Amino acid sequence: MKSINKSIILNKIRTEGSISRAQIAKETQLTPPTVGTIVKELLEQGLVKESQLGVSHGGRKPTMLVLNKKGFHIIGIDVGPSDIRFIISDLSGEIVDEMEQEIIQELHKDNFLNMLTTGVEQLITDNSTLQFIGIGVAMHGVVDSEQGISIFAPNLNLRDIPIKNHLEATFDMDVKVENDAKALALGEAWFNNQMSNKSMIAVNVGRGIGAGLVIDGKLYSGEHGIAGEIGHMTLDLHGKPCTCGNNGCLQTVASGPAIGEKALELLEQGRNTSLSGYNETITAEVVHRAAIKGDPLAQNVLKEAGNYLGIALTNLIHVCNPSTIIIGGGVSKANAFILDPIIETIKTRTISERAQATPVYLSKLGEYGSSLGAVALILSELFVPIVE
Repeated sequence: MKSINKSIILNKIRTEGSISRAQIAKETQLTPPTVGTIVKELLEQGLVKESQLGVSHGGRKPTMLVLNKKGFHIIGIDVGPSDIRFIISDLSGEIVDEMEQEIIQELHKDNFLNMLTTGVEQLITDNSTLQFIGIGVAMHGVVDSEQGISIFAPNLNLRDIPIKNHLEATFDMDVKVENDAKALALGEAWFNNQMSNKSMIAVNVGRGIGAGLVIDGKLYSGEHGIAGEIGHMTLDLHGKPCTCGNNGCLQTVASGPAIGEKALELLEQGRNTSLSGYNETITAEVVHRAAIKGDPLAQNVLKEAGNYLGIALTNLIHVCNPSTIIIGGGVSKANAFILDPIIETIKTRTISERAQATPVYLSKLGEYGSSLGAVALILSELFVPIVE
């Protein structure tokens, strides 16, 4: 119970920015002696510090409390398809250092774990004056978050990687591991003050497509940890083969590689486009650049991908009815070319007028979405979300 109360008080100080002991007791319904004892402990631990005096309501001016944002730091790791991003964040989500490692070609379990160890060691060495309280890892694919195991990382073709045990044994600090899309959702909820939402979905659209569901300020993983794997939602029974073994998955029509492949198919059909004669591989990024320059074929390819994403999100709205949907990942950089058809499809296909107006916007965390989400994995353990 003391641990729960401690987290509640910490979160109250975090969300208020500056608050007195008396106000904490009033708003959390904890007794003043309980608040006083726990605040004293938080001050001694350095998680909280005293600030300026507040406004008097008849007696002495109260001493205000604030979160000691820079007193402790967290390492966030985002494992992408081709590289690994490492960041150091303070308790407010401000990034103070970062580095990237390119993932080697001949990858197996041991040298992957060694890459994680090397990256963390480098950051700690370069920031030896900082005090760290945990490591968060955002990993693509299927993750057992309770055990901290990457069950299957399809882009790396690796299975059963004991990330949590390995890093905790090496660095003697708390480690949390989660699917990258779920980490993105938690990061968006945490750093953009969405914790009071009853439900929120963040969709990560890149080489693959995944979603994270935050319900009452907590990630929802489902019975077997695969909640949010919308990239494998079947949209066409007779569609292209997917890496999962099925046909016609959302991933085969709206992911980054799918966008590049669609443009190439149309090009080979002789369609008129500025991409004709393009010597390098046609990627979603190449298609986006052509769309910006006004290429109709490129614009239509992105619009079609957005329509498919809109259909998938309409399905999610009918199942989960979220208060907000956030789009992140590399494909989200296409901005309005992707977002506009998503919103339009939801408006025309969702059965309820109020649900048709479900807010959909692009991630504000940008390329740091999953790495800051990894940081939020640790923060969400330290602070208990307070839902209105």
